[in-house]
Amino acid sequence: MADHNTEHTNSPDRRQFVRSAAGLSAASIAALSALDAAAADSGQSHPAPTSLIQPGQTILFQGDSITDASRKKNDTAANSQPALGKGYAWLAAAELLVDRPNDHLKIYNRGISGNKVYQLAERWQTDCLDLKPDVLSILIGVNDYWHLLKHGYDGTLETYEHDYRQLLQRTLNVLPNVKLVICEPFVLKVGAVDEDLFPAFDGYRAAAKRLAETVGATFVPFQTMFDLAAKIAPPERWAADGVHPTTDGAALMAHLWLQAVNA
Repeated sequence: MADHNTEHTNSPDRRQFVRSAAGLSAASIAALSALDAAAADSGQSHPAPTSLIQPGQTILFQGDSITDASRKKNDTAANSQPALGKGYAWLAAAELLVDRPNDHLKIYNRGISGNKVYQLAERWQTDCLDLKPDVLSILIGVNDYWHLLKHGYDGTLETYEHDYRQLLQRTLNVLPNVKLVICEPFVLKVGAVDEDLFPAFDGYRAAAKRLAETVGATFVPFQTMFDLAAKIAPPERWAADGVHPTTDGAALMAHLWLQAVNA
């Protein structure tokens, strides 16, 4: 029997799933091809050498509204589309479940709209530690700065990095074998996003990357991805309000996430 990881990594069905299921535009398909080419040329996505996700494991997506993506909060079942929402977490999960039907994966989404790092910490026991994930993916950061700028939140970049570090250490203390995936917070310069966010927001991106390096997590460079995509089609194609991805944007995110974890 062929090695499973090698077989599914190179499967044409796997490569085509997100783009066909999401009904992607020609621009999106071009962006996916450009992402693959960029990764091959530069290694920017830093994929895991072998898949982080093994048969029988539990995968948890955590974060704010970008992860939440209108998920049904009263549906707590694994692998349920309403519970996984309508965004990148659902598309990544769907591809995994289609590609690996015999692996008995359990995939959850516990993102909540508006969350900052300290709000993740407040619900971490129930929404993370009690689920005992084998692979934990976190995308957090845009609200930690956006709410400082627009909504009177008094946290700082130092608060974000300190709280995030504590959250990661708390997780590793309880789940020492968990595989961590830290996603780069991102915005696109369109819609509600204006120049007021820069260059300060870049500090939050850099902090997330530092933390990934500190704890040995897989880092998913979403901002780099969207910067490349914005050269192929206008930014509103990917996130009309500058923050929340469109279907096309979510599909790019799912593709890069799967690529980074070598799923």
